[in-house]
Amino acid sequence: MAITLDFSGQTVVVIGGTSGINRGVAESFAQHGAKVAVASRSKDKVNDTVAKLKELGADAMGFCADVRDVEAVKAGLKQVHDAFGDFDCLVSGAAGNFPAMANGMSPNGFKAVVDIDLMGTFHVMQSAFPFLKQPGASVINISAPQAFLPMMAQSHVCAAKAGVDMITRCLSLEWGPLGIRVNSVCPGPIDKTEGMSRLAPTPEIRQRTIDSVPLKRFGLPEDIGNVCLFLASPLASYVSGTIFPVDGAWSQGGCGDMQVGLAKFFE
Repeated sequence: MAITLDFSGQTVVVIGGTSGINRGVAESFAQHGAKVAVASRSKDKVNDTVAKLKELGADAMGFCADVRDVEAVKAGLKQVHDAFGDFDCLVSGAAGNFPAMANGMSPNGFKAVVDIDLMGTFHVMQSAFPFLKQPGASVINISAPQAFLPMMAQSHVCAAKAGVDMITRCLSLEWGPLGIRVNSVCPGPIDKTEGMSRLAPTPEIRQRTIDSVPLKRFGLPEDIGNVCLFLASPLASYVSGTIFPVDGAWSQGGCGDMQVGLAKFFE
């Protein structure tokens, strides 16, 4: 069966889109004809990603901003709007994570993750709102299984991502009458990402993780990109306020015992 998704003429903005999962999402949209803008804190990563997106044939641009700095986010998004017009799709994916048991974590460490993951999501969504196509825009927050599953060494991320998913649900209600759809995607263990390198820092924990996934493999950034393409397309025109696990059924079993090895490693 062949399904063709054509995003020609559409503007897609991927916050955090210069590495890992989010870069894979940006590349997926570029390969399907979209104009793509990316943002992150690193100018070098922005430049490298924009160059790659252009190699894929996309009209691409980027800007540097820390999602904790709402004024920088607003300014960057305005630049994109000035150049590319209204946003057809916004992907908010900036995130921070480091494994740490609660008793060994500093208050600043906990706050940093909440500020990036939760406050950053709020800053991005509120700042982008004036530029979203009404009706028709699709907003996608990149969440995590930690939003609905407790995990050892992840209390800060669990708290922050639970907030992200609730923002998704709330704004699907607030923005729905304007024709804006809002959904969350929750990636499972995705290979070739900095996040997975931190959460599976040893061969033993890496194998535990693979064993705990019912499909018996890691996902890839393009797996998340494919779901984002769907959510941004007319195929998902009646889908809003949903939380999409994309994890090979990992979360159905409570994410296995990867966290046990992680907790022991960071005790």
